[in-house]
Amino acid sequence: MTPEPAYLLHKRPYRETSALVELLTFHHGRVRAVARGVQRPGSRLRAVLQPFAPLHVTWSGSGDLKRLSLMESQGSAAMLAGEGLLCGLYANELLTRLLPVELPVDDVFAFYTAALDALPHPEGRAAALRRLELSLLEALDAEPRFGGPDGQALDPQTRYVFDTVSRGFVSGERGIDGRTLKLLATGDWSAPGLAGPAKAVMRAALAPLLGSRSLRSRELMRQLAERRRAE
Repeated sequence: MTPEPAYLLHKRPYRETSALVELLTFHHGRVRAVARGVQRPGSRLRAVLQPFAPLHVTWSGSGDLKRLSLMESQGSAAMLAGEGLLCGLYANELLTRLLPVELPVDDVFAFYTAALDALPHPEGRAAALRRLELSLLEALDAEPRFGGPDGQALDPQTRYVFDTVSRGFVSGERGIDGRTLKLLATGDWSAPGLAGPAKAVMRAALAPLLGSRSLRSRELMRQLAERRRAE
């Protein structure tokens, strides 16, 4: 096969010198594979197969679990630290949890690549993650619909909460006003004042897909926020 652009989402040891890896690839979406020998001391591939670094890979096998044949570096890993690193771990965990194996998701790949460029810069993190989340929801046919349950227009003066059944919005006192939701519907989520509502909408839309098992990366971000408030 032709070498395919990819990123490592997750890696864990397998047997003595190999690793089980989850990759996000350009044409085939999430691919699960065995990387043989990558855990061997002195292996060149150990340094290549790192999170947040662009790769070219090939694999073989017809089942859900492939065997990596080629792993080549295509550049340096994104320089992530602190909150930026936790955001990157969140993106990786979210895609690993929710993407079906070998579902083509070229838009998700594009927004993931853009997110890695944005995450080193605090001012760009929120919007980059929201765009990635939305592209994932669209790939899963689970994106929010910025209208009422039956498609009716939202009243700018009414407050709404997300309805998981229709994926639209129903009136609720603790919700988001219709004017803000209409702004979110335009897709310009970097506008002032939209970061909080955008995060709330995406979290509500992702919740039914994630189920009761929490994301480890979210817990780490919560702990970081608590430490910062205590300082």
